[in-house]
Amino acid sequence: MKKGISYWSFQNSGLSAINAIDNAKIAGFEGIELTLEESGDTLTLNSTDAQVKDIAGYAKEKGVSIPSIATGMFWSNSLTANNDSVAKKAFDIAVRELELAAVIGAKTVLIVPGAVDVFFLKDAEIVSYDVVYARSLKAVSKLAKIAEKLKVNIGLEEVWNKFLLSPLEMRDFIDKIGSKFVGSYFDVGNVVPFGFPEQWIRILGHRVKAVHLKDFKNTGFDGKTGLVDGFCDLETGDVNWKNVISALKDIKYDGYLIAEMVPPTSNVSRENLIPKTSKAMDHILSL
Repeated sequence: MKKGISYWSFQNSGLSAINAIDNAKIAGFEGIELTLEESGDTLTLNSTDAQVKDIAGYAKEKGVSIPSIATGMFWSNSLTANNDSVAKKAFDIAVRELELAAVIGAKTVLIVPGAVDVFFLKDAEIVSYDVVYARSLKAVSKLAKIAEKLKVNIGLEEVWNKFLLSPLEMRDFIDKIGSKFVGSYFDVGNVVPFGFPEQWIRILGHRVKAVHLKDFKNTGFDGKTGLVDGFCDLETGDVNWKNVISALKDIKYDGYLIAEMVPPTSNVSRENLIPKTSKAMDHILSL
């Protein structure tokens, strides 16, 4: 397994893709997950193939891989929205993610498969679970055909969207799609409030296409469990990292582990965050 970091982990959200690659290299990361944004000096919906190839070339020159692409745009643009134009925009974003990944040489894109609810958006609509399931299955099945042509994996993330809430359901949903290019983008920290990461990993098995590393500290039955403030620096929470690494070895996962230190939480110290994360990952990978 290899050590990577998300673009979002860096303090300066306006950091260029080139500078982020430099910073990842300096901190000892072998790879960086770039993100698709609405605007900025990184990957955007309007990035040209030439611009993307320049980024890929620079990363190769620096010896830094770009194994995956993520985006936060699926929160306000859900594949399962009631509004058809919103759902279409989400689909178009997913297609663009896949296209950019193919150009830049990334193996996997992160896609949020839909949402029953978005907990941090006050005015977000609530869509019935069964409706979300049907719409998501249809949308991801269509995206799978595009992924197959481009030879890029779709990684579906479990991400507090009140959808696909167990490893059994995630596994069965992926199997219904029936494509070797559709699997799980497994986030270790996201499942801690309601499950054990190592169980998810073993149940999902070969379906795990990519892995995010976050840690989470359960706060007990005081009304705070499951809130964003539970996220914390790696190796300071409740994740049993030895069990997680053991499970990943059991399923023969040999891809990147991408540290995603993005949540705005009082338990994540931004001071020296990148070198601290790099050191913690070295220890985690040694388990």
